[in-house]
Amino acid sequence: MYRIVEKDSLTPTIIRMKVEAPRLAKAANPGQFLIVRADEHGERIPLTISDYDAEAGTVTIVIQIIGSSTMDICALEEGDCFADVVGPLGVPSDFVEMDPDALASQRYVFIAGGVGTAPVYPQAKWLHDHGVAVDVIVGARNRDLLIYKEELASACDNLYICTDDGSEGFKGVGTAMLEKLVAEGKSYTRCVAIGPMIMMKFATLTACKLGIPVTVSLNTLMVDGTGMCGACRVSVGGKMRFACVEGPEFDGSLVDFDEAMRRQRMYKDEEMESKEDHVCKIGRGK
Repeated sequence: MYRIVEKDSLTPTIIRMKVEAPRLAKAANPGQFLIVRADEHGERIPLTISDYDAEAGTVTIVIQIIGSSTMDICALEEGDCFADVVGPLGVPSDFVEMDPDALASQRYVFIAGGVGTAPVYPQAKWLHDHGVAVDVIVGARNRDLLIYKEELASACDNLYICTDDGSEGFKGVGTAMLEKLVAEGKSYTRCVAIGPMIMMKFATLTACKLGIPVTVSLNTLMVDGTGMCGACRVSVGGKMRFACVEGPEFDGSLVDFDEAMRRQRMYKDEEMESKEDHVCKIGRGK
C-alpha cells in the first residue's frame, strides 16, 4: 500500500512522486494536504496535494529537500512504499463550494513561487475545467528552478513566467508582473499566492494596493498537521488560528506575516544541523 508508482526530479532539490492512495484520491479537493511517513520511525511530513486522479487511485506530491526527513522521503524509489499516507486534510479552497453562477463571473490570478508552484496546479486546473478565467504567474530565481511550466500552461488561460535574472520570461518578480498586467488593462476578482512566506507577504501587499482580494496558503508552517503541536499557530485578523485544521488557506490581508516568519525560523538551526549530520541515501538505489 501507498506504493510510489512514479518518481522524477523537477530540480536538483525538488522531487515529484505519484503515490497509490485510492480512497484519498477520490476524496481530495484543491487546497488540501496529506501527511506522509517514510518508514515506521519517520517524522510526519505535511505536503500539499499537487494533483490527484480518482480513476487511477493516485495522488501526486512534490517534496523539497530541506532537512533529514525530506531527504529520507526523497531517497525512496519507484516501487517503494510509504509507511503511512493520511488525508485529505485541511479545508478545501473556498471556490470548491462557491455557487456556480457566482463562480462563472470570477477572474483568478495565481502568483506561484518555488515549490509553491506545485499546489497551484490543481487549483488552476479545477477552475479552468469549470470554465473560470485563470491567469498564472510563476516566478523563480532563474530558468533552471522553474517547475510545472507545461502542466500549468494547459491549466490556465495565460501563463506568465518571471525570473529574477531574466533567463526566461519577464525579468523581475511575480508582483511586478501583476502590476504590469493590471496597468495594461487586466482585471481580477481574486488573487491566490502560494510560495515562500516573504513572497506571499509582498504579493498580499501588492494585491491589496491594486484592490484585489487575496488568498494565501500557509502550508509551510505546518509540522504535525493535526493541530496538536501548535507549530502552525498564526494571527489572522487579530485571532490565533491553526493553519493545519482551519486552513491552510486564509485571507492574506488579515495574516500577520512577520509573526509567521518568526515562527518559521524557530527551528532553522536544528533543521540545518540535522541535515548536515544525516547520511544521504538519495541516488544510492536499493
